[in-house]
Amino acid sequence: KWEARPLNHNYFEIIFIKQGNGHCTINDISIPYDKNNIFLLAPEDANHFEIIDQTHFTFFKFTELLFSNKVNLPDRKCWLQCIEQLLHQPNSIPGDVISHEVDRNVIWNMHHLVLNEFKNEKVYYQEIISNAISTILSIIVRNISEKYDTNQKDIHVNHRKIDLILSHIRQNAYDNALTKISFLAEKFGMSQSSISSYFKKKTGESIHQYVTKYKMKLVEYRLLYTAFTIADIAYQMGYTDESHLTKTFKKHFAMSPKQYRKETIENK
Repeated sequence: KWEARPLNHNYFEIIFIKQGNGHCTINDISIPYDKNNIFLLAPEDANHFEIIDQTHFTFFKFTELLFSNKVNLPDRKCWLQCIEQLLHQPNSIPGDVISHEVDRNVIWNMHHLVLNEFKNEKVYYQEIISNAISTILSIIVRNISEKYDTNQKDIHVNHRKIDLILSHIRQNAYDNALTKISFLAEKFGMSQSSISSYFKKKTGESIHQYVTKYKMKLVEYRLLYTAFTIADIAYQMGYTDESHLTKTFKKHFAMSPKQYRKETIENK
């Protein structure tokens, strides 16, 4: 049976279905699950599994400790960018996250490797686990992102142009050059005035407002779940310096990043 679990998750988790079948309900959306399915849960996703045939679950749970200075893992910044892409895909639908069976086989091989290394704790096991999970995250990001591939030449009915623009912005929020109106206009075959009007009509916000708002969401996540300094976060998000980030952040949250982090931690 499926034991009731707390609604609030620490960060996010990946659920592997080794065997069994039934139905998985995530945020009131019910979908069937089967052997070798892989599910992704974001923070505060409400989930429940109705088991038909005996099921074997494995959970990879990612908490804020993963990004603290207490854990010595390589490429922490790269991990965080992968996770942010997973959490903020604008059109992700609950369900199995893998579209390609070749990718699924690779992920399951990495899954087995992680479990063996975790149990045996042989020399270099932490580095091996880190590299394996990095591969898993990258493949999941690729599968989810492909659903809204902004490099495709033909835009299908299910992939509206606004969805592609939003997906491109979210995937490239760290690079200011790739989210400028001039770049977006050229990429999506529109004039600067046309794409600005189109974006405003579809979202109710200007491109600049949307990009800034989204970047503030990423900054907020990093303040809450990582040990990066404000200067580190400013650099990662493409701001000229800490004061520039602080000024923008205060407009959105009515307090500085330092105050926000301190007050949030104290209220937990």
